[in-house]
Amino acid sequence: LLEGMDYNGYEVAVEELPMRYKEIQDIIRQLVDKHKPAAVIATGVSSKAPDICVERVAINVGSADGGPNFGYDTLDQVLNPNGPAAYWSTLPIRDIVEAIKKTGIPARVSNSAGTQGCNLVFYHLMDYLAEKELDTPAGFIHVPRLPENAVSIINPSMSLITSARALEEAVSLVASRL
Repeated sequence: LLEGMDYNGYEVAVEELPMRYKEIQDIIRQLVDKHKPAAVIATGVSSKAPDICVERVAINVGSADGGPNFGYDTLDQVLNPNGPAAYWSTLPIRDIVEAIKKTGIPARVSNSAGTQGCNLVFYHLMDYLAEKELDTPAGFIHVPRLPENAVSIINPSMSLITSARALEEAVSLVASRL
């Protein structure tokens, strides 16, 4: 929904990443090199969050139980043996949360992107930006599942329009500070 939109002179590029553990690091590197972004807001779906979660930190560990998305088990694997234990988001996370909340959409700062696919993307993104010595503001935002993907009515979900509106607020705020 945000593809091609202009915010403060910056055009939004949207890429969908395959969740394949062995390939994701190279894919992220290729996309950063291709787009040369002024900022990066990576996103993913949380099966547990009832609100928009602006992530504070990516950790240097993967812990998914394999399956077709990952290709093999990643239980307790270090993502980069030579990398730091964690990377902080370089986005203005508190300000993003407040901007989203002003629209009436529930949002909060989350202290961890977890240890599965979303953390994998977040960590490899921050690791590559650090390796290239780029000052690109970057981070990760979790959105709740779509209502049609919630297993039952007691599982948290959020409409696509509401999630997109929250991401618009995040993009607008970040673009205004570039």
